[in-house]
Amino acid sequence: MIAPRFIPIVWKQVVRHRTRTLLTTAGVAVAMFLFVAVQSLQEGIRNATEVTATDRTLVVYRENRYCPATSRLPEHYAERISRIDGVTAVVPIKVVVNNCATSLDVVTFRGIPSETVSLLAPNWHMLAGSMDDWQKRSDAALVGENLASRRGFKVGQTFNSAGVSVTVAGIFRSSEAQDQNAAYVHLPFLQQVAAKAGIGIVTQFNVRVSDPTRLEEIAANIDADFRTEAEPTQTRTEKAFVAQAGSDIVEIIAFTRYLGLGCLSAVLGLVANAIVLGVQDRIKEHAVLQTLGFRSGLIARLIIAEGMLMGVLGGGLGTFLAVSMVSWGNFSISNEGQSVPISASPAMFAIGFLMSAGVGVAAGLVPAWRASRREIAHCFRAI
Repeated sequence: MIAPRFIPIVWKQVVRHRTRTLLTTAGVAVAMFLFVAVQSLQEGIRNATEVTATDRTLVVYRENRYCPATSRLPEHYAERISRIDGVTAVVPIKVVVNNCATSLDVVTFRGIPSETVSLLAPNWHMLAGSMDDWQKRSDAALVGENLASRRGFKVGQTFNSAGVSVTVAGIFRSSEAQDQNAAYVHLPFLQQVAAKAGIGIVTQFNVRVSDPTRLEEIAANIDADFRTEAEPTQTRTEKAFVAQAGSDIVEIIAFTRYLGLGCLSAVLGLVANAIVLGVQDRIKEHAVLQTLGFRSGLIARLIIAEGMLMGVLGGGLGTFLAVSMVSWGNFSISNEGQSVPISASPAMFAIGFLMSAGVGVAAGLVPAWRASRREIAHCFRAI
């Protein structure tokens, strides 16, 4: 864009009016912080709800039920589901949450038979404690990394939530978003201690299939098998189930796209305003530069570079703060016992950095074009 030898000139113009530059950079940082936070929400909802070609899990729920407290299915359904063609594994799960409404801090207990934990283990990496410790105690819990970090849980610690008191036997990291925000306990234990639970009653069945292309077919077969039962079922892919259970969250996050566009508009306006004021203050200097041999095109590029530098300074700061907050905060929005993580991948920093630079360039185009059109005589008459 410009030769490296002209970079000091651009830098001097940026720091020339320190107060103006500081206020502009701070405004850009705040706007880009909000923009990246919104993009993190969008990324989290995509990861939690978009079905991929490798997905092999179905969720069997009570028909016309949404909150875990209202879905009650007989545990013996598992045997019939396992006999359906294409089903390779069935995990009955009892779900208990401390808050069924939308919240940023929900404790989700998932009771599973101890012999089925091996089906989940391939997705887990134990950070502390062990599976063996979990198997030894009936009141033990394996806690997802995000939940443990958010609540400050440690191995050996006892905690109580939703009337369930457990001891942390292990903390794990999982590739599945729902696992990261859950505490896995023994199914019989949770059935006994949870209010209105009862032995032999579960909330849902997670069903693993052999062929991901048959997900819809197998889901239809499961529902057809239980259509005439007292407790009919509704079966969906795991991510479709999350999207349905968290439909309110999905709609709210979809609306935040407009907030992201507003943030970019704010960045554009802030940087453009600072550049316009700076160019007006330097009309005489531009005339002197032209007399020294600086072509109008070079002056325009210097102004554009000035806008890009202010955009990068403020946008880089805002992006760094947003990505750091999301990464270290382990935030997630939960509804109906399902979690949508607020995640920021390394690519998010690059996106924020490039967007701030691009908006800075766009903000400098009009002032640069106007400055390049001025003749030397006109510049001197403007003084």
